[in-house]
Amino acid sequence: MLGLKLATDPRWVNIAEKSIEEILTDHAYCEQKAASQGISLIVNYSEYAEIVDTVTPIVTEEWSHFERVLQELKSRGLRLGKQRKDEYVNLLLKIQKKGGAKHERLVEELLTCAMIEARSCERFRLLSLYCTDEHLRQFYHEFMVSEAEHYRIFLDLAKIYLPEEKVKARWKEYLDAEAEIMQSLSLRGDRVH
Repeated sequence: MLGLKLATDPRWVNIAEKSIEEILTDHAYCEQKAASQGISLIVNYSEYAEIVDTVTPIVTEEWSHFERVLQELKSRGLRLGKQRKDEYVNLLLKIQKKGGAKHERLVEELLTCAMIEARSCERFRLLSLYCTDEHLRQFYHEFMVSEAEHYRIFLDLAKIYLPEEKVKARWKEYLDAEAEIMQSLSLRGDRVH
């Protein structure tokens, strides 16, 4: 469904479970950044009604996810740690084409958002299937479903602003580049990406 070219090494779940405070902290910041990115899309592309109308509920949902992850940390007697640099997202941002018409820049941002949601969905699926903590399996199943929906929404939005065949061709380039990024990163259990 997601079309990712390189699957996450299954050992990632075992590594992540050993540092659950770290993965929950990173997850919380991923949700905060997703909400912030949504707000930026709305502000920067406010003349596009589809963006405002479609992304506004996503912002609300992402912020509620941030709150849920915070609550999960608190329920475990843990605290939100410090935000860390997201090397994966920073490398993805380098894929974006700069310049061009405003609607073309928007599509680049939408494809980046879709890619982040797709990889998050894939990682949350692994946690929902293989985490030894039954509560966390259900917790991450719910996040997986949400991320899959956001992934689809961002791709559908991109097709409003560019012809579908151009979006598909560009998405293939994103998939190829993302696989290279994943291959270049070390397997870390303290990060969602």
